[in-house]
Amino acid sequence: MRWTRRGVIQGAMVLGAAQALGCATTKTGGSEAPASREQGAEASGPARSQRILILGGTEFLGPALVEAARARGHVVTLFNRGKTRPELFPDLEKLRGDRDPSKGEGLKALEGRAWDAVIDTSGYFPRLVKASAELLAPHVGHYVFVSSISVYKDLREYGIDERSPVATIADPTMEKVTEESYGALKALCEQAAEAAMPGRSLSVRPGLIVGPDDPSDRFTYWPVRVARGGEVLAPGDGEDPVQFIDVRDLAAWLIHGVERKLTGTFNATGPQEPVPMRALLDTCKQATGSDARFTWAEAAFLTKQKVNAWSDMPVWISRTSEDKGMGRVGIARALAQGLSFRPTADTVRDTLAWFKTLPPARQGKLEAGIADAREREVLAAWRQQQGSAKAQ
Repeated sequence: MRWTRRGVIQGAMVLGAAQALGCATTKTGGSEAPASREQGAEASGPARSQRILILGGTEFLGPALVEAARARGHVVTLFNRGKTRPELFPDLEKLRGDRDPSKGEGLKALEGRAWDAVIDTSGYFPRLVKASAELLAPHVGHYVFVSSISVYKDLREYGIDERSPVATIADPTMEKVTEESYGALKALCEQAAEAAMPGRSLSVRPGLIVGPDDPSDRFTYWPVRVARGGEVLAPGDGEDPVQFIDVRDLAAWLIHGVERKLTGTFNATGPQEPVPMRALLDTCKQATGSDARFTWAEAAFLTKQKVNAWSDMPVWISRTSEDKGMGRVGIARALAQGLSFRPTADTVRDTLAWFKTLPPARQGKLEAGIADAREREVLAAWRQQQGSAKAQ
């Protein structure tokens, strides 16, 4: 099922790619070993206050970065169009403009200004990353680009690391985010940042980013569905490995990277040890106090039922998928530089608590996950198939 990479693309669009021309936006076995709540940046003690420019800053990762930076005593400036949640952070300096120099005032608000570091959360097209990086290069010491593990050319095997080949695209000037173009364009954006600021750029490749404030529901579906209880359709045999990172852990490590002036390329997903899908769902059940009963349906059956990995069954990637490598990406480099993770149970509880604060209409329409009626149909079909198999 080639829905994993497509699901990443759709999620990226939800998180801001549709506005990219402007500026939008454990242990296995059913229970987790306790993990340190301290992040690498926090464990190092008080930081020297730095001036940090965030390109974007109002959608999901952006606010988490603002909070992580301010917690460390840094001074934050936001640059965006002012169209996405402009009421956020009224005490911060906000510069208005457009990532596209040819639109309106473009990057004019950044001219002649100096910062210690810039964090680019909204770069999807190399032309625009090149424009901002080149403009800022004389006045900024460090360029942090938020990329994606979708940059990798071949996701068929486990153990992808930063040395693995990245995707390419026939037309590098293309400025449309599609399943085929997203990863290659992100790779070109990384290269544009490094070309503008050689030896001063950091490219971070997250996997699935999860937690409170996530508009995509690509993880949220499971805490919400499991908390509701009853019979829950669960994908595969429970042993497929999954990876994800709490947005707050990613934000803390990005600020850690700014403080340490890290350069180069790092994969940033987690948890530290491989987590099977069964452990994730068991954690959701334990964290929510649910009476959920998981019915595990084989991947081949789900394919026949047109129940898709990553979209209908979020987070999950079958071991038979041609994109299975997304379930176990190498993160040794980031771990060596202080990347750490809060317990998944905390992410589950916090995500569910946040979701319950949303308007009823929003709670009634999850952006990912199988619909209730369809789930009941698939569960009935699975029971029928199992009964027929026993009868034979």
